[in-house]
Amino acid sequence: MYPFRFISFILCTLLVCSTVLTSCTTSNSATDDTQLEQKVLEVIRENPEVILESVQQYQQQKEEQMQQARQKFLQQMLENPGSTIEDSPTKGASDRKIVLLEFSDFQCPFCARAHETVKTFMEKHNDTVTLAYKHLPLASIHPQAIPASKAAWAAQQQDKFWDYYDALFEQQNRLGEELYLEIARNLKLDLEQFNRDREGQAATNAIEKDLQLAKTLGINGTPFFIMNGETFAGAVELSEMENVLAKVQNSMK
Repeated sequence: MYPFRFISFILCTLLVCSTVLTSCTTSNSATDDTQLEQKVLEVIRENPEVILESVQQYQQQKEEQMQQARQKFLQQMLENPGSTIEDSPTKGASDRKIVLLEFSDFQCPFCARAHETVKTFMEKHNDTVTLAYKHLPLASIHPQAIPASKAAWAAQQQDKFWDYYDALFEQQNRLGEELYLEIARNLKLDLEQFNRDREGQAATNAIEKDLQLAKTLGINGTPFFIMNGETFAGAVELSEMENVLAKVQNSMK
C-alpha cells in the first residue's frame, strides 16, 4: 500500500498538470509540463490502485472527522443540553435540562408522521422536555422544503412558529405559496413583515446554519432526533420516544 503522502503528491501533480494544460505557457515550459504529465500518467497506469487507495483514505478521514464532531456535540448536549439550542424555536420545559432536538423537513412524509408522535409526546411531557426545531430541508427531493422552512422562520419572528409548524405538517399536501399566505392570515401575522422576513437573507442564513450543523453531524435524512445525546430517527412510535426519555432520566439520577 502506498503512503498517503505519496498518493497526495501524485494527485497534486495531476492537478498542476491539468491547470497548466488550460492556461498559457511558454514553449519550453509546455515541453517540461508535457513530460511531467507523461511520467505521472505512466505511474498511474502501472499502479491504478493508488487513486482508489487515495479516495478510500480520504473517505475514511472524513468519516473519522464526522464521528469526532458528532461525539463532541453529543457530549456537549449531555453535559449542557441547553447550549445546543442557540436561536432555534423552542417549547416545553423552561429549565432545558432535557432537550429534544428535531431535525425535520416540512415536505417529508415521514416527518409529518413523526410530527403526530412528537405532538402527543410533548403534550404529555411539556413540563419535563424542551423541544427545539432544526431545519433540515432536503431540497434535492422536496422542492417546497426550503420555501416552507423560510415561511416557518418568518412566523417565528412573530412568535408563531409552533402554530405555523403544526399547520404546515397538517396540510402538507397543500405546500405552496397559497398555503403559506393562508396560514399567515389565519394566525393574524403582519403580512408585510412576514413576506419581508421570509424573503430576507436572515432566513437563508438561519436555515443554512441548521443545514451545516446537520452536515457536520453526518445527518442526511429526516426526521432525526437527539435527546440529551441519545439519537433516533424515522417516523418513530410514541413508545420508542418514551423509552429514550426513560433512558435519559435514568442517566440523570
